[in-house]
Amino acid sequence: MNDRVVVDPITRIEGHLRIEAQMDGDRIAQAYSSGTMVRGIEIILRGRDPRDAWAFAQRICGVCTLVHGIASVRAVEDALNYEIPKNAQLIRNLMIGAQYVHDHVMHFYHLHALDWVDVVSALSADPAATSALAQSISNYPKSSPGYFADMQKKVKDFVEAGQLGIFAKAYWGHPAYKLPPEANLMAVAHYLEALAWQRDVARLHTIFGGKNPHPHFLVGGVPSPIDLDSDSAINSARLATVQSIITQMREFVDQVYVPDTLAIASFYKDWGAQGEGVGNFLCYGDLPENGIADPSSYLFPRGAILNRDLSTVHEVDLHDDSQIQEFVAHSWYDYEGGKEVGLHPYKGETALNYDGPTPPYDLLDVEKSYSWLKSPRWKGNVMEVGCLSRVLLMYATGHEPTQELVNYTLQTLDVPVEALFSTLGRTAARTLETKIVADNLQVWNDNLIANIKSGDTKTHNETLWDPSTWPRSCKGAGFMEAPRGGLAHWIVIEDGKIDNYQAVVPSTWNAGPRDAIGQAGPYEAALAGHQMVDPEQPVEILRTIHSFDPCIACAVHVTDPDGEELVNVKIR
Repeated sequence: MNDRVVVDPITRIEGHLRIEAQMDGDRIAQAYSSGTMVRGIEIILRGRDPRDAWAFAQRICGVCTLVHGIASVRAVEDALNYEIPKNAQLIRNLMIGAQYVHDHVMHFYHLHALDWVDVVSALSADPAATSALAQSISNYPKSSPGYFADMQKKVKDFVEAGQLGIFAKAYWGHPAYKLPPEANLMAVAHYLEALAWQRDVARLHTIFGGKNPHPHFLVGGVPSPIDLDSDSAINSARLATVQSIITQMREFVDQVYVPDTLAIASFYKDWGAQGEGVGNFLCYGDLPENGIADPSSYLFPRGAILNRDLSTVHEVDLHDDSQIQEFVAHSWYDYEGGKEVGLHPYKGETALNYDGPTPPYDLLDVEKSYSWLKSPRWKGNVMEVGCLSRVLLMYATGHEPTQELVNYTLQTLDVPVEALFSTLGRTAARTLETKIVADNLQVWNDNLIANIKSGDTKTHNETLWDPSTWPRSCKGAGFMEAPRGGLAHWIVIEDGKIDNYQAVVPSTWNAGPRDAIGQAGPYEAALAGHQMVDPEQPVEILRTIHSFDPCIACAVHVTDPDGEELVNVKIR
């Protein structure tokens, strides 16, 4: 057997991803990752006022909500050497941190957990035994037999009505599922619980940014005036609501998310030896204590790790044109200098050249161009970005809370440190990172309130708001660690207008195709060697790709080598 299994689309919600796995018997010999929709925001931004760029760039994704807005305003601020007030930095940290907690919890329960949790199996669980299990791992108050009986009845009603809804058309009963019925019921109950939880915690963005998704931003600070006595500003009541939301976040993370991750992972320890990928990790750094200009104050440190070597952290410079480059050898783009060259984003080009098959098509011609994603490289190396990269950088640089959490997790699961470099490690790292960020939300909020009490209510720096004061030519890099990984926007400004704009997003780093010398991207490398029980139900592919969090939500359907649909899985 030497066929190719196709999973298309595996989406980022706004933008589609296709995976083709070349099989050698029951194992994946090689995999290919194809972005199947062009973005083009860079073209739209040319000639516009740099202060307006965030509003357009933020629409690159409708799920990450704020990350492109933050990267965009930071790019302009970097170009203009524009400092922001302390309150603005703390508010941005609170908004970014809230995005992390919200995004990671939603990803685990609604986009990834069902790769490991068999919903139908939960129907045979004993609610009393489920309650005992839940209470043995957590003090979460909603763990009574009656609570789990009610949740089980909800799922049973779906099944008996023939309308599984959000749980429909999955691989229930697949032999790769290992959880006992009671663990399945506990996870499904928390899946439903998280739906209501996320609606409440999203309010933090509306308090500081006016709305969610796509909250408002402002070059030079934040559009959040502080006046404790005003009904139309950040006042005492709104600050009290922020504190309540932070408390709610931390309780759910500590009492539900972390215990669930450890409980589920204990049944899938073998996945600690699968899905490693390239073994190289990149982090831009983020969440500064003393401002973006002071990397030493970042919660997430900046740096690169090569070949799993945690003893050496390499310096990263986003302005150095020899470090970060994008290649298009297997992408549907052209460069003026040819498809073999690499370009730093300051000199980046967005010249479309689609020479691929006309949809619907059977298979990609992977010897030629096969993706709308470019292939970013750091000093020529393929790099993984995301939660695992950040946790490894914090671990390697001696961040004590991270070291304690990682060591505790390895000991609890009884797996070696090498298990970090895996599908299981990536999923666990996301949970541990959420715990770290949730705890720091309290620190930033305490600092904000203390600063306000000291009499400082400034949230915007108007010094460079007048374009007549800008240099005629300037350029800047705005970076942040989005939940899915290192994100940066590079901007070139000429005569007060955008001359060039390039965004290299986390999914470009992780999902990009092979480069000019044939190096596979992180998704492609991570899938190689996977053994599949049933190629018509490729849960193994989903587990590893979802562990990167490529924003899967809309639909997954699978075709056989002849292009015939085998199964259609929809998550609404």
